[in-house]
Amino acid sequence: MPAMPTALPADAPGLFSEAAGPTRCAWCQATPLYRHYHDTEWGFPVADERRLFEKICLEGFQAGLSWLTILNKREAFRSAFANFDAEQMTHFDAADIQRLLSDAGIVRHAGKIASAINNARRVLELRREYGSLATYVWRLEPGAANRPASITLDALRALPHSPASAALSQDLKKRGWTFVGPTTMYAFMQAMGLVNDHLEGCTSRAKAMAAREAFTPPV
Repeated sequence: MPAMPTALPADAPGLFSEAAGPTRCAWCQATPLYRHYHDTEWGFPVADERRLFEKICLEGFQAGLSWLTILNKREAFRSAFANFDAEQMTHFDAADIQRLLSDAGIVRHAGKIASAINNARRVLELRREYGSLATYVWRLEPGAANRPASITLDALRALPHSPASAALSQDLKKRGWTFVGPTTMYAFMQAMGLVNDHLEGCTSRAKAMAAREAFTPPV
């Protein structure tokens, strides 16, 4: 989940709006790119294999950093990691690792780079068992009974992870995945639309909800 701001309008906790503009979750106010990500991607359901794997990788790279830092580097990451095509990444060798460690456009962290390559191999194993990463992930979409009654700033601050994200994290770790802790997996579920954590009052909340209603989870 993107970091929440420390100072919020007293009359609209967690929300902000520009003149004649939509009301948005306050975490995206820093840049136009961040606002576009909030309005068009975050919380909208995704079944595309590449995007799901990309997000898991990028959430791993985010550890200890802000999501905006990673978002600003996303195109460089895509170029460096074969557009997060898992099959291509399984063939990365020592020369590729050195190339990645020398790439100033990405986060040059040896452990995170090794993790992304490792996890690409694990994706192929999941596909053999479940047919797709999407089918595997969407099995764990939480039902309404396991969600807060109202998505408020206080509710989200009390929810750094969830039973579903903990279950996903635990199972992935058993399968040999790395950098997939429960908080990281909750951020993944938020971004990929398995949960809708746009705050009540955010214009994008209803749009994400409509997208989910029109979406058929893969089986």
